[in-house]
Amino acid sequence: MSAPSTTELSEVTRDDASLRRFLHGLPGVDQVGVEQRAAGLGTRSIKKASKLWAIDTAISMVDLTTLEGADTPGKVRTLAAKARRPDPEYAEVPHVGAVCVYPDMVATAVAGVGDSGVGVASVATAFPSGRSNRAVKLADTQLAVDAGAAEIDMVIDRGAFLSGRYGQVYDEIVAIKAACGSAHLKVILETGELATYDNVRRASWLALLAGGDFIKTSTGKVSPAATLPVTHVMLQAVRDWRDRTGQLRGVKPAGGIRNTKDAIRYLVAVHEVAGEEWLTPTLFRFGASSLLNDLLMQRRTQLEGHYSGPDYVTVD
Repeated sequence: MSAPSTTELSEVTRDDASLRRFLHGLPGVDQVGVEQRAAGLGTRSIKKASKLWAIDTAISMVDLTTLEGADTPGKVRTLAAKARRPDPEYAEVPHVGAVCVYPDMVATAVAGVGDSGVGVASVATAFPSGRSNRAVKLADTQLAVDAGAAEIDMVIDRGAFLSGRYGQVYDEIVAIKAACGSAHLKVILETGELATYDNVRRASWLALLAGGDFIKTSTGKVSPAATLPVTHVMLQAVRDWRDRTGQLRGVKPAGGIRNTKDAIRYLVAVHEVAGEEWLTPTLFRFGASSLLNDLLMQRRTQLEGHYSGPDYVTVD
């Protein structure tokens, strides 16, 4: 079946029964087909002339992340400095998309990035488990927004989703979106816990229906995190959403993307599945902590003709 028009989408979310009927009426994902296509695109190579462009594009899409219990203001300030100017010896290297931190570190990150154009994203809603009541999740979101976060990365209630309580998940995303104000909302599906590609497709559409500006694979705290086949399914969802509504929504794979080869595989997938329109930080991001260093090392290799080890880039 084809997805409904914009007018029909308002009917889809009218009540829980309508939402369930729509989500379970979505076409099933061909598991073999999506995995074979992801594997095939993953083997494509790009010309040397295009590789520097791909590396710079990937750098501009990184959400440079620290989400550890041992985070300190000093660590966040160091991360913000690196986000602003990833390679001090090459001023033309683009800044990253955003710095992503916990809500209590947002003010430090905002001060650290200044007016550089680097965004500040904050996880919220009882990240990473999402196990709390709505009042706490809203307060968590408000704390981050009040501190200056321009982007909120929320987690859905996977227990509710897997139990079929789609209306509850939808209502919660709508409430968090309202609390975001002008901040963009990324909805983390935690695809590693959703078990099937069909569930990934349903969760993606549910998040889009509820107003998510981005759909994001993972918290990075659950294995598996981002995978190419899962990202293909999510890219298909935002492409189909655009086709039906004219609205552009983004995708953010997060967790497990550690090197330049991986990043380029994802960029190829973005181009081939969603389209060239998505090859911008406003519509595609990488959630990563170690990826940036490898991108910078490979960039130097392209320019200098020899491999530059980690001693030549700043560590996080």
